[in-house]
This record gives sequence, C-alpha cells and structure tokens, in this order.
Amino acid sequence: MSSSSPSPGGPPEPWRPPWVRAARAGLPVGLAAVVALVQVVGSGFAARHQGERVPLDAFGYLLLLVGPALLVLRGRRPVAAVAGTSVVTAAYLAAGYPYGPVFASWVIACCSAIGRGHRRAAWAGVGGVYLVHVLATFVLPDGWQRAPRSKFVWQEELGLLAWLLLVLAIAELLRFRRERIAAHRAYRQQLDQRRANEERLKMARELHDILAHSLSLINIQAGVALALLDRRPEEARTALVTIKSTSKEALGEVRQVLATLRGPGEAPRGPAPGLGRLDELTEQADRVGLAVEVLEDGERRPLSATVDLTAFRIVQEALTNVIRHSVAREAVVVLDWRDAAVLVVRVEDPGPGVVGDAGGSGSGLVGMRERAAAFGGTITAGPLPGGGFRVRAELPTPKAESD
Repeated sequence: MSSSSPSPGGPPEPWRPPWVRAARAGLPVGLAAVVALVQVVGSGFAARHQGERVPLDAFGYLLLLVGPALLVLRGRRPVAAVAGTSVVTAAYLAAGYPYGPVFASWVIACCSAIGRGHRRAAWAGVGGVYLVHVLATFVLPDGWQRAPRSKFVWQEELGLLAWLLLVLAIAELLRFRRERIAAHRAYRQQLDQRRANEERLKMARELHDILAHSLSLINIQAGVALALLDRRPEEARTALVTIKSTSKEALGEVRQVLATLRGPGEAPRGPAPGLGRLDELTEQADRVGLAVEVLEDGERRPLSATVDLTAFRIVQEALTNVIRHSVAREAVVVLDWRDAAVLVVRVEDPGPGVVGDAGGSGSGLVGMRERAAAFGGTITAGPLPGGGFRVRAELPTPKAESD
C-alpha cells in the first residue's frame, strides 16, 4: 500500500488513518452546525432584551441557518461563501431582527477568504454589510423600516467599526504568516531539489571520468589483442591482462561512487582518487603506449579533498583525450606549486590530432570546466603554436580540510 496519495499540482499528501481523513472531511459540516446552534440560540436570547427590534419569525430563523450552511463552501468556494453570508447578514439587519451572533458566520467566511488570498472579496463584503447597517439604522425613513430608527451613538458605532477592523487585521496577520510559512517551505523544497540536482551532476561527472578513461584503455587494448591473437598470442595475453586489471579498477571506483547513494555511513572501498595516485594513471597510459612524464615545480603541499580530486580528474580526462584524439605517444603533466594560493595543472602532448571521429561524447572539456568552476577555478584548452594540444587548469588551494 502506498504511504501517500498524489495531489494535483503539489507533492503527495502524507498518509493519514481513515478516521482522521473522515474527521477532516466532516470538519466544515461540524463547524457549520456549531455556528448555526450559536446563532439561533444566541439570537433568541438576545431578542428578549431588544423589545424595540422585530421579533424572530420563520424568515429570521431561516436566515440564521442559511449563513452557517454557506460556511461549508468556505474551503472550496471562499468568494461564494463571503458573498452568500454577506447577503444573508445584510438581509437580517435590513429586516430589523435583533442584534446578536448573526455576524458569526459572516465574520468566519470573511476571515477564511482573507486567509486564502481573496482579500478584495472579504473587504467588499465587510463594506457592503456595514453600509447596509448604516442605511437601515440611520438613513432610511421610518416608514421604510420594520424596526424603529435607532438613536445614533457615535461611541457605539466607533466601537463596532473598530471591532470589525480588529478582526480583519488579525485575519490579515494570519494570512501573512501563512504565506511566509508557505514561501519558506517552497524555498526549502527548491533548495533541497537544487542540492539533489547538484549531487546527481557531481555523480554523473565522476562516472563519466571513470568510465571514459577506463573504457578508452580497454578499447585500445581490445584492438591490440584482436590484432595479435593469431600472430603473437603472448603479446595478446598481455593486452587481455591489462583489460582485466583496468576493468577491475574501474568497477571498484564505480562502486565507490554509487556507494554514496546508500548514505553517508558507507565506508569507502579504496583510497579516494587524488594526485597521490598519479602513478596509477601513468602506468595505465603506458600500457596502451602513451609515455607520460610528470613534472613538478615547487614544493607539493596538502590539498583539500575537493581540490585534490578535481586535479586528479582533470589530469585523467586530459590523458584520456590524448589517447583518443591524438596520434602522439607521449605527454607531459606539469604541476606548478609555486603560487601558494593556486595550483596550476598543465597537460600537453605534441600532436598531431587524429583525423576523423575518434569517439567520445564531447563533454570531457565541459565537465573539467564545471569541476574547476565549482570552487572558483578556471580551465583553458587549445592547440599549441608549434602543434599539439594543451589543457591548463588554475585551481585555488584553500587550506586542506576534510570535505
């Protein structure tokens, strides 16, 4: 059984027990019944002390019941609930019935409409009902009214108006608070989604770099093995051994990357990739006939895990591109440590480039630039004046820390 049910236009709603869902579904009807009871009983009690007003009759009781009944619509049709309760309340006042809790359903409908963003409808309903009250009480001639004209007491009117404004102000504050909470929740969801996308992109880059490098080596060695299988089987055996070791290393790295999906508690299966494993890259390249020389200017210093991994992946991708796109059988990797704030990584080959399609997705340089840009680094890549190709990375090197 699913733990949630989809809701149109939003995330799945959390699962609730059937009795909770039934209670929530019956809440509008229950509220309407309670308000109806309060209005009928309260108005009947108030009528005993307002002999000058028109006694409640069948039509008056009908109005006292219709207003609460309209509250059932306040969740799905808040504007209709405001309009209906405003008309009912105005009709009750114009008919001269006793004052009392007849305003309860109308105030609840207006506050609900404000809370759901229908402010104009609520304020229009308040203005309309108050205008009817003023006209029926102080403006219309005596012959047009069922109840005697009331004496104007400005303190009472000011108090009534202040009470209405206070109720609506509280409703506005609650609406504002609800909107702030909803905006904060939406922002948190957007932030979580962005972090999830960044994690997926990071994992995609890792898998691309691992598989592109390893599969390029495997592809070359497989071609060598096929070419030598019949004529020189011993040399073909060496190529197959290289394929086996390269694929084993690639599988180990892929498992290590995918282990992050299982949670932060997963222990790594091997050492994290970094410049300390450059020897492995040069050995792998040597197996496919690419001689790689590593040069370092300055004294090597500790790097943060992020910078160390990025530098390693840039060298790995650059060497993969040499293997794929150049006929050169040698390359140079230079690590320049002389600037205390920046590590400069250069990978160069003498060329020339391979004519025609050398395979690959074309996203290697893009991935390197994204890796470097993630913490303020830059990548430049292009042909050398005398032939060949160079990849140059400048990576800021903050103080080493565990990332």
